[in-house]
Amino acid sequence: MRGTEFEFRHRFGFIGSIFFIGFALYRVDGVNVAWRLVEHAAPALDDDAQRRVLRCVYLGGALLGALGTLLRTWATAYLRAEVVHDPQLHSDRLVADGPYRRVRNPLYTGLMLLVVGMAPLASALGAAWMIVAQAVFVARLAGREAAALLAVHGESYRRYLQAVPRFVPALRPRVPPAGARPQWGRALLGETFLWAMVAGLVVFAVTFQLQDFGLACLGGCLAYPLLQRAVGVGRRRP
Repeated sequence: MRGTEFEFRHRFGFIGSIFFIGFALYRVDGVNVAWRLVEHAAPALDDDAQRRVLRCVYLGGALLGALGTLLRTWATAYLRAEVVHDPQLHSDRLVADGPYRRVRNPLYTGLMLLVVGMAPLASALGAAWMIVAQAVFVARLAGREAAALLAVHGESYRRYLQAVPRFVPALRPRVPPAGARPQWGRALLGETFLWAMVAGLVVFAVTFQLQDFGLACLGGCLAYPLLQRAVGVGRRRP
């Protein structure tokens, strides 16, 4: 399964569109999936008890989203924010440090953790769409990246493929450290948009107001072009 150049170049637009469609599906299936599950699993609970259970579910989703975003930030610190957010595919160097010692695609694993953490905010139809569509799309992106890296690095990347799992991190590092130095400040700038989404998840768990989550995401969207410029996306590198 390999994505096209168009998909990779516009990957953030595709990812954002999948989220947008997922929440837009409330117009088709208007009941929150977590609320539906709680009502079905524990119908005897009163409204206050149900709200407490729901708050735990939403906070659990926020925690999962925070773990995913932390993994992405860790990966971005080693891969470099200007590479992560560049529309162009970079296959000139092979990164096997930080989280890349345990999993080949930590950026996509982190994204999927965030997607699953966000799913309880959607309807049942929207949650299923977001998880399945994002999983298929990131698998296509990962396939394209692997093909490009294999074409450039050949046998060294083939050995890396055999040693390191694709999406599920290994408990122990599978390759030795390469001595790369992480760029934490630029990584945090580059992933600020996703941290804004995590903050929105926490706020929603407190207020139960979907517009609060939407405002946090909107703030991240408005800041994203400035953050891209700050980390040097699009600048020529020596």
